[in-house]
Amino acid sequence: MNNDIPVFAEQRGDRLHSSVPQVVTAAKALAGQTGGKVIGLVVGATAGAADALDKTGVDQIVTVADASLANYNALRYRSALAGAISQLQPRVVLLPATFMGRDLAPRVAARLKLGCATDVIGLGIGGNGGLDVKRPVYNGKAFCHVTFPTGKTAIASVRPNTFPASTGPGGAPRSAIAFTASPGDDRATTREIAKTGGAVKDVTEADIIVSGGRAMKAEENFKIIYELAAELDAAVGASRAACDAGYQPHTRQVGLTGKTVTPKLYVACGVSGAIQHLAGMRGSKVIVAINTDPEAPMVKVADYAIIDDLFKVVPLLTQEVRKLKAH
Repeated sequence: MNNDIPVFAEQRGDRLHSSVPQVVTAAKALAGQTGGKVIGLVVGATAGAADALDKTGVDQIVTVADASLANYNALRYRSALAGAISQLQPRVVLLPATFMGRDLAPRVAARLKLGCATDVIGLGIGGNGGLDVKRPVYNGKAFCHVTFPTGKTAIASVRPNTFPASTGPGGAPRSAIAFTASPGDDRATTREIAKTGGAVKDVTEADIIVSGGRAMKAEENFKIIYELAAELDAAVGASRAACDAGYQPHTRQVGLTGKTVTPKLYVACGVSGAIQHLAGMRGSKVIVAINTDPEAPMVKVADYAIIDDLFKVVPLLTQEVRKLKAH
């Protein structure tokens, strides 16, 4: 085993996922402690994703390419990543905690009989020389440290938007690892991936989220939320109350029973801030609350609060954003 830190470079349609440069930042900090290299590991390798990865400042790029890896397939990607880890013998492997990363990390760990920690927000080398990670538990009310033993590769997925994106000069050397399918990989075949939901971003992968609550009163009133989101290049979210009322699909629900998000900016419009909702967005870097109730829980946790009618404030915000963009 060596001191290198491979980063699974998730790519979709030849485009590097936005969370990968953030994970590279975490890997660089770890590599500074271990003295190893940061390796960008591209599965289903494509030139565009590899070129984008090179701009994050990784020390080396390793690709695993095969026609059967063109679309994400849990079993084949598991075998590809597990095979690469077996050859590289690294100290730590990091993945982004995206839908794909959360699906893939435990599968690879189980295949290689390695330890795995998910959704981590802090990483370092512990006193025993093994990886030590910090991860939230009990819906973010507490944190725990997970320490891995030495002598075995540690696998961890990193929560998006926890670290800043890494940049670098490029020019990293490249190499390839042959893909070997494992028995059982053909039990399921991904023939086509069809995107649904139009052009609106998913809340789990957005840097900015504009959410609406029960105070939106009707589905058609979400039009003002979508208009502000479009100007901010943001995703549209909703509280459980809004989704249960049919104002928005549950795919946009933020909260304990919905999706956990960690955007750089979270704008809550008419969201009171029930405990389950706060648990799903507490990790947001900046929170803005628009509410008529100054005692609402969301107002109390917000960095900025506008105590006024959202139907007046949101359109005004949209106008101001347009003016700023015009300049």
